[in-house]
Amino acid sequence: MLICGVDDAGRGPVIGPLVIAGVLVDEIGLQKLIQLGVRDSKTLSPKRRKELAMQITSIAKNYSVIKVQPWEIDNVVETGKKLNKLNRLEARVMARIIGELKPDIAYVDASDVLPERFRQYILEELPLKIEVISEHKADKIYPIVSAASIVAKVERDMEIERLRREYGDFGSGYPADPKTIEFLKRWVEKHNSYPSFVRKSWKTAKEILCGKGCQRTLLEYKE
Repeated sequence: MLICGVDDAGRGPVIGPLVIAGVLVDEIGLQKLIQLGVRDSKTLSPKRRKELAMQITSIAKNYSVIKVQPWEIDNVVETGKKLNKLNRLEARVMARIIGELKPDIAYVDASDVLPERFRQYILEELPLKIEVISEHKADKIYPIVSAASIVAKVERDMEIERLRREYGDFGSGYPADPKTIEFLKRWVEKHNSYPSFVRKSWKTAKEILCGKGCQRTLLEYKE
């Protein structure tokens, strides 16, 4: 039995890519992951995540990482129909990873408020007949999804560190981070636009670009 877990990292930030990772193991590999003590990546230190990511990829039969760039997210959020936005995009990417890894069963962390609807989105995109289990907080329930969440988070952290080295310290990249907001404001003041690594469709980015005195007919999007 080949088992796959799929999870994302970086759904909410205004800066950087959305990273989706899939990890494929057999039943022996799954036991090894459990012995490693894999768990939700958000509960681990960056150092521990890196250590575990290396061990996970060495245990895995195969793994896949896809980085969804800000312009791809913007295109979907701005032009997609209400139920065909970011959730649909994530489902398509997850289906692509599952199709590449070809497991007997895949466990995914559901991005939709309705896990079954998210599962159907994935199945619609899958060229193969594969059992898909879609649940909220799957990264806390299933070690294989925890493993995928760790790989995704480490990959996104590496990408964010690369951007920081090139463009300066913008904090975490999340809208709630004052350092991130200050970075975006300074950039807009200087360039009157955003760089390619910013999600321009996010409400936070729109507000900063719009300015305080602007009539805000903004896209309502929950960050």
